[in-house]
Amino acid sequence: MTAMTATAVKATPDAAQPPFRRWSVLPGFGPALGFTLAYLSLIVLIPLAALFLKAAQMDWASIWGVLANPRVFAAFRLTFLASAIAAAINCIFGLVIAWLLVRYRFWGRRIVDALVDLPFALPTAVAGVSLSALMAKNGWVGSFFAPLGIDIAYAPPGIVVALIFVGLPFVVRTVQPVLQDFEPELEEAAATLGADRWVTFIRITLPALAPAMLTGFALAFARAIGEYGSVIFIAGNRPGLTEIVPLLIVIKLEEFDYRGAAVIAVASLLISFALLIMINILQRRLGRHHDRG
Repeated sequence: MTAMTATAVKATPDAAQPPFRRWSVLPGFGPALGFTLAYLSLIVLIPLAALFLKAAQMDWASIWGVLANPRVFAAFRLTFLASAIAAAINCIFGLVIAWLLVRYRFWGRRIVDALVDLPFALPTAVAGVSLSALMAKNGWVGSFFAPLGIDIAYAPPGIVVALIFVGLPFVVRTVQPVLQDFEPELEEAAATLGADRWVTFIRITLPALAPAMLTGFALAFARAIGEYGSVIFIAGNRPGLTEIVPLLIVIKLEEFDYRGAAVIAVASLLISFALLIMINILQRRLGRHHDRG
């Protein structure tokens, strides 16, 4: 009996051992770690390092001269503002769509579920051309707003529409699994205690979905900042008005101003990274607050 117990103890992984020492169904921590670091270096770290090195070839005065240009500043303001607006709108409508797909059963539900992923599969250039045709003054949608003096295509609202289109799946697919795992009994318990639907949603459901919604916002926001193909067809690309940062980088490259393009790209990267860190910190705090509650 003692021998069998000792054998069982040896076969059981030691909980006190560090994670890389524990038994795993896929052995080989060293090769896996080496492959992961090598792959990330080739795909992520080395290209980013080359970008920073290219931008570092300019002195601080030249870098500030590039970023302080009114055209560049206008492009940054438009890109980040439109991306934030589109991501916020996607949070609202993405939650509604995820709620519909999870909480209700209806004919054509699978078709609607598949349509959510359409922006993933559709080429961005095709999306841009389609949105431009719809939102133009003589288009199906734009013709309703043209008499009111509202221009959608070739104006900032068109950029927001394009960014909403490409970012919606990120919010839906992030919120949907959390909503599926949410226990409806909590809502039922709140209803039995006298809470109406709105109070139940605000006090019970929304706090549980808030971290996932913030994750979806961050993903949609990051996707919108780097969007190029669908925006250039509907934006009009007017300098200082409807010119986005990715297009400005392409223009710098076409003018053989590689250092200027690198400086703009690095600035966009640093701003995006700082905003994503802030969103992740807020997401963690909301998650801890929900766990404590």
